[in-house]
Amino acid sequence: MSTAPVRVGVIGTGALGFHHARLLRRMPGITFAGIYDNNSARAAEVAAQLETVAHPALAPLLDGVDAVTVAVPTPAHAEVGTAVLERGIALLMEKPLADTVVAAEDLVRRATARGVVLQVGHVERFNRAVRAAAPYLDEPRFLQIDRLAPFQPRGTDVAVILDLMIHDLDLVRRTATSRSTSRRAAATTTGSRPAGRVSAPRRSSRSWSTCGSTRRRRNP
Repeated sequence: MSTAPVRVGVIGTGALGFHHARLLRRMPGITFAGIYDNNSARAAEVAAQLETVAHPALAPLLDGVDAVTVAVPTPAHAEVGTAVLERGIALLMEKPLADTVVAAEDLVRRATARGVVLQVGHVERFNRAVRAAAPYLDEPRFLQIDRLAPFQPRGTDVAVILDLMIHDLDLVRRTATSRSTSRRAAATTTGSRPAGRVSAPRRSSRSWSTCGSTRRRRNP
């Protein structure tokens, strides 16, 4: 028995949203319902490139979808996510889920109350190297992660911990699955933006630690 294609749209067509739309529109089992961006010029540009529909407002897009990807600037995640979830529409939110814990927990509560799928785009979980290494990792006692990337202005609406280090924190949580009993964090400055460092020296009854650094490097 065949099932109807899932109607999917994308909200926000910046650097990441463009690629979500590009890939979704050619996925099997998907009817791509178009895009919405509050920058109408950008929406028109992307719609022309991808040969899709740029909706003039958020509501018309939500009227015709079963699921959406939201790739708007992080400070708008809570507002846009709430609008989507209140419609009972499944939501893939680009990371981080929100810019505050309170806002993130509110989105989770709304999704639970509506029985709606809510997923966060932690793409590094699906990194081929990570997936290949995972079967060989058994209760690691020490993890070190270093991430160095060229400066990108689009990520400066939130701290580097939420923009980049959150990938590494997510990988640590998925790799070391026992419950954390204590955490420590510190930050230093590299260039004009803070670099984060986090360590968790103890986990349940087995001693282990992890440290990582994330930096944005300005182009010379």
